[in-house]
Amino acid sequence: MFKIPEITGLDSRVGFVRIPSELDVPLTDRVRRLLDTESFRRLARISQVGFVPLVYPAACHTRFEHSLGVYRLALLFIRRLEYLSGFSELVTQHDAELLIVSALLHDIGHWSFCHLVEDISFDNVQSHELLSARYLFRDEVAELLHKDWEIEPDEVFKLLNKQDLTGVGKHLNNLNQKVSRNFLSSVLSGPIDIDKMDYLYRDSLHAGVPYGRNLDQERLIGSLCMNAAGDGLAITEKGKTAAELMIFARYVMFSEVYWHHTVRAASAMFQRLFCELLFTGQIKLDELYGMVESEFIYAIKNSSKGTDTELLAEGLFGSRRVLYKRVAQFGIMEQPEIYRKLAGKPYNYLCGIANRIEECVWGTARPKRLLVLIDAPPMEREIEIKIDVFFGKEKKYKPLEEISPVVRAMAKEQFDDYAKRVRIFAHPETAKFLRQNNTIIKILEQET
Repeated sequence: MFKIPEITGLDSRVGFVRIPSELDVPLTDRVRRLLDTESFRRLARISQVGFVPLVYPAACHTRFEHSLGVYRLALLFIRRLEYLSGFSELVTQHDAELLIVSALLHDIGHWSFCHLVEDISFDNVQSHELLSARYLFRDEVAELLHKDWEIEPDEVFKLLNKQDLTGVGKHLNNLNQKVSRNFLSSVLSGPIDIDKMDYLYRDSLHAGVPYGRNLDQERLIGSLCMNAAGDGLAITEKGKTAAELMIFARYVMFSEVYWHHTVRAASAMFQRLFCELLFTGQIKLDELYGMVESEFIYAIKNSSKGTDTELLAEGLFGSRRVLYKRVAQFGIMEQPEIYRKLAGKPYNYLCGIANRIEECVWGTARPKRLLVLIDAPPMEREIEIKIDVFFGKEKKYKPLEEISPVVRAMAKEQFDDYAKRVRIFAHPETAKFLRQNNTIIKILEQET
């Protein structure tokens, strides 16, 4: 059994902080010191779910709270897994502590609205996982990792970025090298991972909807086991229903919360605003990366003044909310030809079509640019759920998708196609006119 004070703290209740909903998160002195760093405290001023509060007003929780939730789940995972045969041969105490600290710091590179920018897939925009280097290697955080945990910052960075850990840190001689790294990485980001388990529950809780709270975390954690190869996670047959609930919760949360049409209207406005400011050189990525949300919004608003983008910036962040309206929507079941022409296409391509719609409707005399926006599922699709189920009596492993119609229906290519839509948005003053104008459909039908 590992002698890790944070895991002991799950039951000792000597020191803890409470997060919704009535969850006690154990805090040891070394965890508190990490939480009190400037790098980590900034997460308390970065919202978790972007523009979701425009539809669900109470969803104002932060990356700070989410990180505590993921850290707590890491402790629960380890406490369950250390009872399993083969786990102690694969994962050392150092590995377990690396997983704990990586869970706590997994979002340390996050910046305001970064998922929306990452979805655009520009080459010069770094992922928040890569940006974690800005904070992990700072003197304060790096010193605490060395002093309190005997962990190299590079170990955390490479685990967060799913990079090979070989040759990093003095403890690597004790690892089963790539096998152990793959296992730890799958716990952080995999089919049944601690990140999704927390954000689905937490986002649902704060949004005031039941969808993400119906997954049975306790049952799912209790069903964890090693896979047949001994290098990854599987679940026992008792966890099958809990796994299905998690997949269904993810599907419904995307459909009803993250991709709610009003949330996506704001998201489309922000993406076009950010894109235009970036291309014209009015914002600098390196400066924005380090800003908390209030600073970020101020910088965006200030940069947009006197430009076509001011209409978008003021509509999103001004004293009065003025969101674009939905004028058309296309799904895989409704007008699938148009859906397939736009879903997963490069962002510049979508912007070009939006510009052509404006030109065809208003000509060169159009009152302003950026009156029409196209929102479509991004190029990178949601991951598939691939995990095996262990049947104890038969001593056999079977893929979950093979034995579950729920997984086959929702966790493969259908997830993106059914949970997400292609939508055309327009400024409120022009939306009614565009709905009555057949030009949009004609243009979209002509696209190749």
